[in-house]
Amino acid sequence: MDDAGDVLLAGPAVRAVRTRADELVFLAGPNGAAAAGLLPGVDRVIEWRAPWIDHTAPPVSKAQVDGLIARLGGIDEAVILTSFHQSALPLALLLRLAGVRRVAAISNDYPGSLLDVRHVVDESADVPEAERMLAVARAAGFELPKGDDGRLAVQRPLPDISRYTGQLRKVSADADKGAYVVVHPGTSAPARTWPADRHRHAVRELAEDGHQVVVTGTERDLTAYVAGGVAVDLGGVTSFAELAAVIDRAGVLVAGNTGPAHLAAAVGTPVVSLFAPVVPAARWAPYGVPVVLLGDQRAPCRGSRARTCPVPGHPCLSQVTSEQVVKAVRELTQ
Repeated sequence: MDDAGDVLLAGPAVRAVRTRADELVFLAGPNGAAAAGLLPGVDRVIEWRAPWIDHTAPPVSKAQVDGLIARLGGIDEAVILTSFHQSALPLALLLRLAGVRRVAAISNDYPGSLLDVRHVVDESADVPEAERMLAVARAAGFELPKGDDGRLAVQRPLPDISRYTGQLRKVSADADKGAYVVVHPGTSAPARTWPADRHRHAVRELAEDGHQVVVTGTERDLTAYVAGGVAVDLGGVTSFAELAAVIDRAGVLVAGNTGPAHLAAAVGTPVVSLFAPVVPAARWAPYGVPVVLLGDQRAPCRGSRARTCPVPGHPCLSQVTSEQVVKAVRELTQ
């Protein structure tokens, strides 16, 4: 019920559950609902803003809770997927009130009658989030279908993006993967953001290095500044599914620890990951694709889960240079 990247990391667990479900309903927060709709195996998405999850948490109200309970009517079984710092028990209580007969989740706290399957894990071990969530599904009795490699994935076909790629040289509808580099400068938290001027310099240097560059994101002023008249600016114009298609055609994505980095993993595109260590890269780095990790993973902010950098000067990322990004793109494209 968290952001888009967290939802995409749940994909392998979703596919495991779908092997034994007549219908799979995904309960997502507003920041992850579009990503949930892209997951293979999802039949229906229910969107609800959870007060114990959302970054701008709404007040708890009886009407809000009653509305969710009514929408969950008819659900037989639930597998609750959480990150290590989130509790599954508030949602488990609401699922019980909705009449769900079997509930599985990770819980190191005593769950009483809220859970039928209580999966206990060592939270001091940094396990990739996709594997952690798949382990919950397996504890509940669900396995990936034969031949499924457990990587992230999206439903295909993806949307036609020719109206966007038409602005690029030598990019046709059937062009091979790798026609351009995507730079995505925005993140959901300032502590995870590489400075905008560094992004702008990197775009210019990537163009000078012979790459066509596409800049994506929702903040149109930011993407316009980063594109700087050198790159194609797609800021604010793509849907989430269209963004998946844009990244799918790219040779490399340059991005911070944000949803599009996991979207790149889901479409098989390598990532230059500008990763602030406020959360462990071992858990949240792009999963299952080639990655070059940039950023000081031993900086003082490590493990803080901070959304705003607690260290003056933002040293974990501000010391990364545009030259390092260009070198990393070369490494992933050669």
